[in-house]
Amino acid sequence: MANAGSLYVLGRGPSLPIAAEAALKLKETSALHAEAFSAAEVMHGPFELVGEGFPVLCFSPRDASRPGMLDTLARLRTTGAPVLAVEAGPGAPGRLPFADPGHKFLEPITMIQSFYHCVERVARLRGRDPDRPQRLRKVTETI
Repeated sequence: MANAGSLYVLGRGPSLPIAAEAALKLKETSALHAEAFSAAEVMHGPFELVGEGFPVLCFSPRDASRPGMLDTLARLRTTGAPVLAVEAGPGAPGRLPFADPGHKFLEPITMIQSFYHCVERVARLRGRDPDRPQRLRKVTETI
């Protein structure tokens, strides 16, 4: 991700809002163009952009969406795109593990926690301080 110009962040069901949060954090901390999509929607028009040099980050919980998510990941990998799946299991190439919260509906919460370590690393590899975005203020005042 550190060398990419753009990427997709995928989720489905309870992990879709987490994908949106991750895309926002990649923009804020790394100045990286990231778009969040449902894993079901990405296989339509957005799939055309995926390929070598266009990474995909996927939040893949162990819920009813899992079989479809695995199919989507397999199709994305056939394009040569680097695919990073945030999923249960030990760390391995292409996998970012997360802590098991004990219930499938809580998994997106621990998934985003694992991602926060990843996004900090991406920002620093891109020469950015994730705590001091160049054009953003960390405090928003509401009048």
